[in-house]
Amino acid sequence: MKVTVVGTGYVGLVSGACLAEVGNDVLCMDVDAAKIKILEEGGIPIHESGLLDMVRRNVEAGRLKFTTNAEVAVRHGTIQFIAVGTPPDEDGSADLKYVLDAAKNIGRYMSDYKVVVDKSTVPVGTADKVSATITQALKERGVDVPFSVISNPEFLKEGAAIEDFMRPDRIVIGADDEQALHLMRGLYAPFQRNHERLVTMDVRSAELTKYAANAMLATRISFMNELANLAELLGADIESVRKGIGSDPRIGYDFLYAGCGYGGSCFPKDVKALITSAQAKDYDLKVLNAVELANDAQKQVLLRKIKRHFKDNLQGKHFALWGLAFKPNTDDMREAPSRIVIEHLLAAGATVSAYDPVAIHEAKRIFKDVAGLTFGENQNTVLKNADALVIVTEWKEFRSPDFSYIKQQLKSSVVFDGRNLYAPKLVAAHGIDYYPIGR
Repeated sequence: MKVTVVGTGYVGLVSGACLAEVGNDVLCMDVDAAKIKILEEGGIPIHESGLLDMVRRNVEAGRLKFTTNAEVAVRHGTIQFIAVGTPPDEDGSADLKYVLDAAKNIGRYMSDYKVVVDKSTVPVGTADKVSATITQALKERGVDVPFSVISNPEFLKEGAAIEDFMRPDRIVIGADDEQALHLMRGLYAPFQRNHERLVTMDVRSAELTKYAANAMLATRISFMNELANLAELLGADIESVRKGIGSDPRIGYDFLYAGCGYGGSCFPKDVKALITSAQAKDYDLKVLNAVELANDAQKQVLLRKIKRHFKDNLQGKHFALWGLAFKPNTDDMREAPSRIVIEHLLAAGATVSAYDPVAIHEAKRIFKDVAGLTFGENQNTVLKNADALVIVTEWKEFRSPDFSYIKQQLKSSVVFDGRNLYAPKLVAAHGIDYYPIGR
């Protein structure tokens, strides 16, 4: 099939590469000429495991191409994926500017039947707005060309996006048009040879499904963080509690890890957008409001522990920090807890030396040349003469450190662990003061 993907971020580029991988003729379009230049020169503008090799492989095979030309992109694909960003607006709602700009271009340049696929995470009712935008553009041209707008939300985890696309748990499609549904079944057939993974529904239900999924996962995280804080007060161990409740098949083990809060491009934005959507209908999502408040508070937990240990005097203190990305296997620092920790430590008069396997370049872009923040070549170089080690991201390479070396390098033997990577007794046995979450 001929497929156009508008947007070359995490969703668009991964979707385009994976669709090309199974033999489709894919053209990825982006208005950002710098991104397209990187792609045409053999690079990728994001960090995603396995993506670079897949992109290069399919470019060499002639199945994956890139352009900044909207007209060329629209004329290429019968199926037009809209996978652009939907950043939060000032009121917390999703900003649909880029989605509707893409829709307008489709209406301007289409000359035959198109299936327009909302792949971006968008509020319920967006497909209607996309349809109206295309219809208006066609009307302005004085032409009547058939098209269908459907919802096909993504469920890709950053760091495992290729695996999620190639071996999906489910493929949700919201469509009211049989021809569009038929084409989408054909497009996704290579990804479900083992068994049927397609879940079809009406468009509005598909749009809500994406928000509901992320909101549910965010709720589990905030719930466990709240329990972790209570566990500390009661003298219980949240890790034991996690195993005890996770063994119940009705609950399961996923997304039950306590920590220093969730971040990234999805959970914070989508929770806000769903709350705003409800407010627009005069409905108060009490649980999700609590989820958001709990997460904002959880990002302060490490700071409270640090201040308590140092008796509220951080002036002149120096901290080693492991982990900058909001989670492992990505360089994404949007809404990352590390940003809160670093900003508050610097504001309190401390200095920070940070390390992350892949996100240092992103941190340098975000913090620019802010005074008091430096970066190390590896996790050990940042330890020297630090008053404490602060762990914010659970990268695998942090899981089995040399505690004797850590104790030797630190000025004072203190570790603040925002991800509960270690057994408290093990760390204590090395003579290190250890502050995990809820243990």
